[in-house]
Amino acid sequence: MPRLLVTPLSNLAEALDNHAPSHLVSLLSPEHMITTPQGYQIEAHLKLGMNDVADPAAGLAPPGPHHVEQLLAFSRDWDAHAPLVIHCWAGISRSMASAFIILCDRLGPDREIEIARAMRQRAPHAAPNRLLVAYADAALGREGRMTAAVNAMGPPLIVEQGVPTAFPLVGL
Repeated sequence: MPRLLVTPLSNLAEALDNHAPSHLVSLLSPEHMITTPQGYQIEAHLKLGMNDVADPAAGLAPPGPHHVEQLLAFSRDWDAHAPLVIHCWAGISRSMASAFIILCDRLGPDREIEIARAMRQRAPHAAPNRLLVAYADAALGREGRMTAAVNAMGPPLIVEQGVPTAFPLVGL
């Protein structure tokens, strides 16, 4: 079944072993970026160096529109025959935002609320990075619907680290 798998960095090796993904997205601060895992082609590993901040003026290396453009281009090249694994440090914010963005792109407009509700149900800990979502909302021409959907998710379950969570591309 075509699916996205979101995981924290601490569970990445297990996710790669158990799910045999064809593609991998790493969203880590530039100084903590990992190398491409053994056995994976460099072209199948997107490395997005950014800090987990929701204000573009806060800190170094905030998410930017170019990160969303790279994510969308990479995910559109993924044929979905094998899973795509997305990870950040904790599997809560940057990776959940990326999964939300890919799902909104793949499933089409006017499904943003449905996708956000499914994300909350599957991942009570999800707190998608709002800056990434806002840039994607603009890039995909969603006129604020992606941002509104993430805001409507309500507060997440507060945890130090998320758990691996699968999101199917069909039958959310």
